[in-house]
Amino acid sequence: MNPRTLAALALSAMLVSACKLAEQEKKDAVSAPAPAPAPAPAPSVAPRAAAAIETTPGMPPVVDPNNVYSETAAGKLRPDVAAAPPRIYVPNRRSNDVSVIDQDTRQVVDRFPVGLNPQHVVPSWDLKTLWVTNNAERTTKGSLTPIDPLTGKPGKTIPVDDPYNMYFTPDGRSAIVVAEAHRRLDFRDPQSMALQGSLAVPQCRGINHADFSLDGRTAIFTCEFGGRLAKVDIAQRKVLGYLKLSKGGMPQDIRISPDGKVFFVADMRADGVFVVDGERLVEVGFIKTGIGTHGLYPSRDGTQLYVANRGSNKVFAARGGPGGVSVIDFATRTVVATWPIPGGGSPDMGNVSADGRTLWLSGRFDDVVYAIDTTSGAVQKIRVGTEPHGLTVWPQPGRYSLGHTGNLR
Repeated sequence: MNPRTLAALALSAMLVSACKLAEQEKKDAVSAPAPAPAPAPAPSVAPRAAAAIETTPGMPPVVDPNNVYSETAAGKLRPDVAAAPPRIYVPNRRSNDVSVIDQDTRQVVDRFPVGLNPQHVVPSWDLKTLWVTNNAERTTKGSLTPIDPLTGKPGKTIPVDDPYNMYFTPDGRSAIVVAEAHRRLDFRDPQSMALQGSLAVPQCRGINHADFSLDGRTAIFTCEFGGRLAKVDIAQRKVLGYLKLSKGGMPQDIRISPDGKVFFVADMRADGVFVVDGERLVEVGFIKTGIGTHGLYPSRDGTQLYVANRGSNKVFAARGGPGGVSVIDFATRTVVATWPIPGGGSPDMGNVSADGRTLWLSGRFDDVVYAIDTTSGAVQKIRVGTEPHGLTVWPQPGRYSLGHTGNLR
């Protein structure tokens, strides 16, 4: 065989071998599992931002429209407020004085006289003063006693007619004294308490507690002895309407939901909480809690509502009633925990500690204050004066106060 023939045969063999190799690679490619496709990049979907809230003029902006309590979270103490010693200020209605509890030691460290029938201790709009509302029931000797939270000491009492409770306009320009006996709201200078003007609320018998809309333009007041709510235009100072509650008939505290869409209304006779659409002023739900539903306090993270059940449907009751606390989940509007007071009790009004770990409530008919662990529901009792009522916890996180025992935002 000549060299040319040998070369041709060799080239043929190489071509056949290459073809076979290519054919085998093709088969391998078909039979082998295909590699998983690279995952497509996740679409960039930012949380849907709620529209900015157009507030009433002069009111601080709403930082998070989905959570009105965002600025009252643990750790958001104003520096000047954080300088105050951690205290609980307890107005004792029948002994006409204020007991002061050290939050750390849980001991009474001071007690001083104030006016007649002190009902609530109210942080001022600017968070610089704590006002004791002494309504001097069935007399004309009502007054307000200022407390300096930096020293814990009272100042000079100011004569004021029937101050059962007190709130502040969202712009901070007026204090709103709730003159319960007169069915009236008195707008006063927030420093001097000089009268600016009054609004009669004639169909609101027993007007006493309130909360404000998300934009600060309106407020809803509870009418304890009328079984209804009153909606008030704060800027125009006029009554917009009333809502007669469907059952129960003794509304107490009221708080807005984190998203501002509804209000939660404690009713002492209905033993539960009404859910009310504030814009339309209609009931949209009811949550059964416990006997004598009374005070309402949001948790520091704005996810839960602590409900004080006073243990009686009556204005005055015996010691050791079946009182306790219900915990409502804001999102589901259901009770997720129940904490009874060991041995019975009468939890009334109060607030949550700055770190959110302790719920402080007055024991109205048991002359004690309850320090309740917000994780376990464990209760510690501290003896105070006679018939403690609307205590406040200080300091508290927040930018400004709308009143009561610390409705901060």
